[in-house]
Amino acid sequence: MSGDASAAAFWEARYAHADRVWSGRVNGVLADVAGRLEPGRALDLGCGEGGDAVWLAARGWRVTGVDLSPTALERGRRAAAAAGIGEDALRLEAADLATWRTSERFDLVSASFLQSPAPLPREDILRRASGFVAPGGHLLVVAHAAAPSWAEAALAHAHPFPTPEGDLAALALEAAGWETVVCETREREATAPDGTPGTLLDSVVLVRRTGEGGAGGASRTTGA
Repeated sequence: MSGDASAAAFWEARYAHADRVWSGRVNGVLADVAGRLEPGRALDLGCGEGGDAVWLAARGWRVTGVDLSPTALERGRRAAAAAGIGEDALRLEAADLATWRTSERFDLVSASFLQSPAPLPREDILRRASGFVAPGGHLLVVAHAAAPSWAEAALAHAHPFPTPEGDLAALALEAAGWETVVCETREREATAPDGTPGTLLDSVVLVRRTGEGGAGGASRTTGA
């Protein structure tokens, strides 16, 4: 999802060479956040095979999903059709998030796990995402904050992971126009490839746009 075509090539190849890459289940953090909000317009950046986007649409949100892999998006459309969700409720668009623009504004913008082995201008994408949030709307950023508990030490230290404080700073939000609702790490249970129990650590940032402000630091931080 970068201006570098290698990201598009990497992800299209990954989706094309597997029947399914992700589980199809909704991200638990998104479900928790969106479940507390009145359904409105939602934008899912890097929507992949559509698990989150389909879940939102099924609960009354009007959803736009954007990803650079046509193969992933076609799977999302099939999942939506199987759930009885029409194009009036869910629109999926193939585009590079580094350059994608829209004049529409959304009540919820979600950017979940925008992490890639191929070059990805992640911080630029997140800053641009804040501009898509309508007044009163929310921006949710979820990231892998560490390697899985079962990963070898060499893999765990192979590259840096985002922190919630780092992602919040990267958004560069105006203090007068934004409220920080959540800035924390959350641990969740998972199953290792060998079937044994494990844990995953997520970085979670949730901010709410309180006015028309754009870039600049966020106002305050509270726990969930």
